[in-house]
Amino acid sequence: MTAKTLRISAQALLYLGNCSAKRVAHYGRPALERSPPVRLYYESAKSARDSSGSARTVDLRSDTVTKPGPAMRQAMAIAEVGDDVFGEDPTVNDLQRRAADIFGMEAALFVPSGTMSNLIAVMVHCRERGDELIVGDLSHLHVYEQGGSAQLAGVHSTTVTNLPDGTFDLGQLESKIRHGYPDAHYPRSRLVCVENTHNILGGRVLPLSFLQELRCVADRYSLAVHMDGARVMNAAVALGVSPPAILRHCHTVSVCLSKGLGAPVGTVLGGPQDFIQRAVRARKALGGGMRQAGILAAAGRIALTDMVDRLEEDHRHAKIFAQALLECDPPLFQVDMAAVETNIVRFRLRDPLLTPTEFCERMAAVAEDEARALGQGVRVLMFPHVGASIRAVWNLGVTEEDTQSAILKLRYVIQQYAKERHRAC
Repeated sequence: MTAKTLRISAQALLYLGNCSAKRVAHYGRPALERSPPVRLYYESAKSARDSSGSARTVDLRSDTVTKPGPAMRQAMAIAEVGDDVFGEDPTVNDLQRRAADIFGMEAALFVPSGTMSNLIAVMVHCRERGDELIVGDLSHLHVYEQGGSAQLAGVHSTTVTNLPDGTFDLGQLESKIRHGYPDAHYPRSRLVCVENTHNILGGRVLPLSFLQELRCVADRYSLAVHMDGARVMNAAVALGVSPPAILRHCHTVSVCLSKGLGAPVGTVLGGPQDFIQRAVRARKALGGGMRQAGILAAAGRIALTDMVDRLEEDHRHAKIFAQALLECDPPLFQVDMAAVETNIVRFRLRDPLLTPTEFCERMAAVAEDEARALGQGVRVLMFPHVGASIRAVWNLGVTEEDTQSAILKLRYVIQQYAKERHRAC
């Protein structure tokens, strides 16, 4: 794939997010501002690789940039393996049993990615082409997964408006449920999908009360509820509850192991036994049947059993950084502290002359006199997000010392910017 293709893809991705934001304005929520083209992950990563050894790099682009530590690598090296397509990989089987127990569900299935896991869930819940799922308009499944439910599964989607906390109005949900089936004009509503935590809206945690009410509506109309729980462990830690306290309101869940939990690859799909049996077939059809996958499952097992409690550190560091944004002088940043519930901080710039793209470039570059001012050069990697905002994501690779370095760099950047503006005036 060429750099030009990657650039076009990233711009198209952001365009989708902006279009979704504009569509929802008529429901009473202010339309999000149009963002400039997002800087590519690949470009910011290259700047990190090209940096001198004296500069500290604090990578806040995503919690997907984590790398397995020594214990995880050792577990991968010694993992007992077999052919998982035959159901004979003991490490995969153990991971799946443990995951089902942790989720409070009957069974689980190890798959390569969260996108595949969500697609499998759609394929199993919506068994006939032309069935319909209902999903939030700012959800990852709707915005960032290439329309796979339509492209590959033949499943139609309709959207409800995501509110700022990641929920949606249940009255609007009811209005979207098709009541005319089997009239030949209508698809059949089969599935409702939620996202927890909510990525685009800044890592928001869905309230348990909302999930309980949602399940009641779904049961009333014989709909299944699937949770894109890529970061549901962050939600559980933030709420101080066990995962089953959240997931008992859902029929199925997709839990990512390669974000804050630190595994290099993999997602676990959980649900009833008969659902998982059908999910195995869908996984095979999508090319997700891996062979000696125990090498990866060994990392996933550590992720689920040893890495959940430490998510609280990421949440704490994110709040420290968000508070520093509010305390900066001059007051250049707008951030809602109540919305910083987990490891994602989404903020905006108050100065319209400083774009999110330019700010991120300044944070990623090392100025000539920076080492003298800060004691060392610091590169902080973030990227412009939807709605003219900036997103920063904490992960196990970012320590408290890294967070303080990022704050020092933040203060340095805005002070330099203020001096430039003063000279220009």
